[in-house]
Amino acid sequence: MKSFDEQLQHLVTEALAEDVGDGDHSTLSCIPKDKEGTAVLKIKQDGIIAGVTVAERIFQLIDPFCKFQGYKRDGDAMKGGDKAFEVKATIHTILKCERLVLNCMQRMSGIATLTKQYSDELKGFKTRLLDTRKTTPNFRLLEKEAVRIGGGINHRFGLYDMIMLKDNHIDYAGGLEAAINNAHQYVQQKKPGLKIEVETRSIEDVQQVCAIGKGKVFRIMLDNFTPGQCSEAVKIIGDEFETEASGGINLETIQAYAASGVDYVSVGGLIHQARSLDLSLKAVIH
Repeated sequence: MKSFDEQLQHLVTEALAEDVGDGDHSTLSCIPKDKEGTAVLKIKQDGIIAGVTVAERIFQLIDPFCKFQGYKRDGDAMKGGDKAFEVKATIHTILKCERLVLNCMQRMSGIATLTKQYSDELKGFKTRLLDTRKTTPNFRLLEKEAVRIGGGINHRFGLYDMIMLKDNHIDYAGGLEAAINNAHQYVQQKKPGLKIEVETRSIEDVQQVCAIGKGKVFRIMLDNFTPGQCSEAVKIIGDEFETEASGGINLETIQAYAASGVDYVSVGGLIHQARSLDLSLKAVIH
């Protein structure tokens, strides 16, 4: 597994290749290559800022000698009119990185802001907030980082770091017992230590997993259960397995699910329903 910085470097390289192509001709045509300049990131909407560290790394990857002064840190509250950072570098570097930095930070700040709203609803409960794999292809690294900045917890990053037996796996495998036993055997032989989570669709499913999953399953997902059904399931499960409620949970219902006693709630909307926040990178002319 590559480090966060290695994955970020790959993302930046591919994104710039997509954007720059054979050259930033707008800049090349009118600004000398070695001319230096300063730009400031201006905040135009209230929320939670995310991506400052990413922005600094993007500029450094293009120009290791740039000077970056952060005025906000990831996770800070921001208000329209605030400044997030100032960067001094060659103007070619600033303009090459401008759109990528803004795209990343606007998207990340929107996700972090929405995640903070959800996590605030869980204050006073033991329940913790998870994201999902419902992410933008090739941008999952930063979307999940934004969830973390906003106060959520990253669920599995991909198909490789946890086994989750969902409805289609269970149906294709021939039922819960076959799916669980096959997965457990696979882990023992191929990936010792890999955790198994199982999706359940009814109280009967919960009872079956409790009966056959001990020592094999670590978490039971309660998929599209009502808060009342979650309470019933939590009583059946006890402390034998972790519990996760999932499916259609929103800001209006999240506290009802937390009150059921589940360990986690997962909300795909943290990412796919977040709205980007308005930021701009502006030249500083002395």
